[in-house]
Amino acid sequence: MILKEKGMFIRRNEKMKKITSLVLFLILTAILGAKTFALSVTPWINVETGGFITQYNNVKIPSDTGTQFSLCDDLSTDSWYYYRINAGLDYKRHSLSFLYAPLLVESSGTIDEDITFYGKTFSAGSEITGLYKFNSYRVTYAYRFIETTQFNVSAGITGKIRDAYISLDDGTTTAKRVNLGFVPLIHLSAEWFFAPQFSLLLKGDGLVVPQGRAEDFQLAFVYSPIDNLAIRAGYRILEGGSDGGGSVYSFSMFHYFGLGIEYRF
Repeated sequence: MILKEKGMFIRRNEKMKKITSLVLFLILTAILGAKTFALSVTPWINVETGGFITQYNNVKIPSDTGTQFSLCDDLSTDSWYYYRINAGLDYKRHSLSFLYAPLLVESSGTIDEDITFYGKTFSAGSEITGLYKFNSYRVTYAYRFIETTQFNVSAGITGKIRDAYISLDDGTTTAKRVNLGFVPLIHLSAEWFFAPQFSLLLKGDGLVVPQGRAEDFQLAFVYSPIDNLAIRAGYRILEGGSDGGGSVYSFSMFHYFGLGIEYRF
């Protein structure tokens, strides 16, 4: 009996040793895999700033009973400065990035005719202050399916949260229409390395559907003085809006001219 119990103890002990060895092997493999993955991941950050002009900013709320007016033609637009912060992680041909792109446009002036906006009426001759806010928060996944010494081409999908409002104020009457929503967009990027340390980049997000559209694309010259640093100078177009079937009619176009710097860690 003693020999039998001793044999069972030895077998149990060997089994525990095997389980312990397997657990240690899995832990070590996970640690080495995580370390290898971390070494292959490249974090980066891009900051862009500059000026913009408004080509059009037409509003009609509600779209069936409101008065259509322009925040840049019927009023004077004073805002011109913008900035954006974009950060991400690259792993081989995969990229995950996050964008914060605020936009606040202030307009003011005297209106020539009555404006009905979001249930309120602003009389002709009133001094009006208008605010157009369109902050954008985006998460983008992209895959680089072309990678050569001359060309990089990527495509993916962007999830965009818009934090927006349009408001009018004449000192006695105020109306503000707030809009918070989610929009999926197509992401595209193409870069041509036409000379050592120089490239031409086209990059942005966009989508067109029956209810509206959104386009945000930049065309920029890129100078890379060292491997982990890139300086951009270019033109960006931000255009779009929606005709929400009776609730909102709002379409705008902005032209951006800016400089950006990107650092890869």
